[in-house]
Amino acid sequence: MYAEERQQAMAQLVAARGRLSVAVLAEQYDVTTETVRRDLSALERMGLVRRVHGGAVPANSLAVIESGLGERDAANTAEKERIAKAALDLLPPAGATVLIDAGTTTARLAMLLPRDHRLVVFTHAVPVAARLATYPQVELHLLPGRVRRTTHAAVGTDTVAALADLRADVAFLGTNGLTVAHGLSTPDRDEAATKRALVAGARQVVVLADASKIGQESTVRFAGIDDIDVLVTDSGVDAEEQAELAQAGVEVVIA
Repeated sequence: MYAEERQQAMAQLVAARGRLSVAVLAEQYDVTTETVRRDLSALERMGLVRRVHGGAVPANSLAVIESGLGERDAANTAEKERIAKAALDLLPPAGATVLIDAGTTTARLAMLLPRDHRLVVFTHAVPVAARLATYPQVELHLLPGRVRRTTHAAVGTDTVAALADLRADVAFLGTNGLTVAHGLSTPDRDEAATKRALVAGARQVVVLADASKIGQESTVRFAGIDDIDVLVTDSGVDAEEQAELAQAGVEVVIA
């Protein structure tokens, strides 16, 4: 089978099944995983598929279903723990101000904050605030807003307005999806507006995202790839995606 024939067949198969992994495609067409990745890159350039972590989905596919907090917390727990520990090296000096986004990985970062490192912390995440309320070294500020049941995070006009008045040293952010083309995205518009305000309110933006989020796109974009300074992820990130992010000016830290 010629490369063009194989690529056409791949595009048709992805369209029919909705999502296929690199490993399955390699077995299906009896080629190496490197060949599959090159084929998928070519198909993505033609607009026939969209590459995601570990495989591909149809070009018009977007992640619109938002998992609950408990379900997300149970996924990729070891990777999230390593990411949170690695992010500790990016904490600003004692006395600085940080913004902590809602999310299961950012919540782990909050739990690991050193007890001898004084910080001013603003957060809209109820679980993060509940944890940090017991930390004597943290001057905690809980942002106002309507608390979403899905993420246990305050969102809305009050949250965005409160963030507009802030200027923090570092924002630690979570995301549902991250690609060079689409930037950072999430399914909910109110959540996106709050994340957008977090990005705007910090001198440095650090994104904590396990490899399953890289290459994914959700419905609502809240930041461009050039809005973030550092991505902390795990070793499961695709080498090509890592190279693309580095080329776009993002410092990639592998936990």
